[in-house]
Amino acid sequence: MTGLAGVPAGSGPDIAARVGRLAGADVREAHRIGGQHRLGHYRVVLADGRQAFAKVASPGLGQEFTAVFEAEARGLRWLAEAAAVPVPDVLGWDADGLVVSWVPGAPPDAAAAERFGRDLACLHLAGAARFGAPWAGFIASLPLGTGDSDAVSDGSRQPRRAESSERAPAKATDRGIHHHAGKTSGGYGDAEEPWPRWYARQRLLPYVRRAYDAGGLALEDVRLLEQAASRAGALAGPAESPSRIHGDCWSGNLLWSGSRGWLIDPAAHGGHRESDLAMLALFGAPYLDRILAAYQETAPLAAGWRARVPLHQLHPLLVHVCLFGAGYRDAALDAARAALAAG
Repeated sequence: MTGLAGVPAGSGPDIAARVGRLAGADVREAHRIGGQHRLGHYRVVLADGRQAFAKVASPGLGQEFTAVFEAEARGLRWLAEAAAVPVPDVLGWDADGLVVSWVPGAPPDAAAAERFGRDLACLHLAGAARFGAPWAGFIASLPLGTGDSDAVSDGSRQPRRAESSERAPAKATDRGIHHHAGKTSGGYGDAEEPWPRWYARQRLLPYVRRAYDAGGLALEDVRLLEQAASRAGALAGPAESPSRIHGDCWSGNLLWSGSRGWLIDPAAHGGHRESDLAMLALFGAPYLDRILAAYQETAPLAAGWRARVPLHQLHPLLVHVCLFGAGYRDAALDAARAALAAG
């Protein structure tokens, strides 16, 4: 038995009201298509025939997710301003959820991949005022940067107990990891701060700290990762000004539609353009060679960029250790070793 089409009875009217309020239109149909991080995902048909995608927080969680929804909405609109890579239109958001236009999927092909490579280069060339973002950023449920707020709890992580009966793991703050306390807005850097220092301070050390505190890293792991962070300046290659990047540019956030690549679920900020490219490679984007070749034709990368890929992959791998535990530990440590070896 169902209430609103595709939604279990009892929840349909509530979902319809919440999504309709955000979209500014009545909801004709809402089909639950999945979910993660305690959010329900819905494919929605509005009364005027438009289709939309909605993320809706579970009852009682709305206020907890307000900053997450706002970060995604503002990130999408900021990326859209570049008129480069297409992104979904933001129809509305609040503490309860986020509604964006529906992007119908299609299989990728070489031509679409090449166009995406050119589009991504143009997005990066649109630039940013500085590294970071002026809003409170998130990647999945983790805050971006060194803010004093905790991750939004999604129930997916369980801290490990003491490593042995003799010693419980010390807090990373107790053993010298450099952590700048205080609230941030997406890790917004100083106007003159170079990328390597910003990256170590805002994208590496906070997640080393968090992963260690949760039991995903051992003390010797922390030392290796701190070494990679401390040498970021020597490993990063020629200085570059801030690029307008997606920030979580793995293949799952790349949709193919209308012979183009679309970007969804951003952790958008001013960053290093090689970070987006390294993320595409991390979990295997389709036609990656075509994407990179077209990108290079539009905005050539500095010599040695392939050797810098592990440095840029360190941040997303540390995020995975924080979110999913020690299963990603070896990959993060391998990236740190490869980054150091390249220098």
